[in-house]
Amino acid sequence: MSEQSTEKLRLGGMALRNGLLVHGPTHWAAAVRARDGTIRIASGRKPDLGGSVTSGVPGLRGITRLAEAFAVIPMVKQALPEAQLPMQDVRTLGAMAGAAAAGQAMRLAGRRTVVRELGVATVSMLPALLALRGGDLASYHGVEHKAIAGYEQDEDAADAEKEHDRCGSNLVAPMLASAAVGNVAVRRAGLRGPAAEGAVALGSVALAVEVFAWSERHPESRVARLLRRPGREIQRTVGTREPSPEQMEVGRAALKEILRVEDAERA
Repeated sequence: MSEQSTEKLRLGGMALRNGLLVHGPTHWAAAVRARDGTIRIASGRKPDLGGSVTSGVPGLRGITRLAEAFAVIPMVKQALPEAQLPMQDVRTLGAMAGAAAAGQAMRLAGRRTVVRELGVATVSMLPALLALRGGDLASYHGVEHKAIAGYEQDEDAADAEKEHDRCGSNLVAPMLASAAVGNVAVRRAGLRGPAAEGAVALGSVALAVEVFAWSERHPESRVARLLRRPGREIQRTVGTREPSPEQMEVGRAALKEILRVEDAERA
């Protein structure tokens, strides 16, 4: 076996309501527990939306990576119809609509300030927290972290922590802060409308990803630890739960499949 093929892959993932989606460098793999109790597995090649071209461009690379990750979702649903997405729930969809209306009402209630915009951003997070509180999503979020950590640390996934430093929850604090400041700044500059708000949203995502990447490059620095603390607390208190052995079985199936297809790519 070549040295390249023994290197650890950089893996990411997304918890599903009934399973796990794992991203590798070139492929995705998913495993879910079907209604009849069996485990269904699917995999495929990830779409290329320019990630290799923008990899050296700060800001743009984060947006491209996230776009490629979201582009996988319809591919998963097509290949694995049994997969239940995190927001695939009537109650959660209703909460999203309610949060959007509440946020708009808060903005109309007075002058835009950073504090008011932080409140709007916090309200926008509530549907995601609601989704985690119901069903098995938080448990499969724990499966995601434990499966990937077990692979990275060469240990049994069941023994790994359910919190992970590369969790997307670490994007929350910098994204909310930059969105609040950005929305106030564009408003005071006389810019309004969906285009201005969309630009702020993209800029906030880009900045959050760069902060995330910096923290990963400097994991032991005091600043990095402070930046990770809100995400860790979200994971610890609401974002993850310890999974059952049956749920871990689904996670192991997804991990085995992503390693199989990525090894075939590198062979």
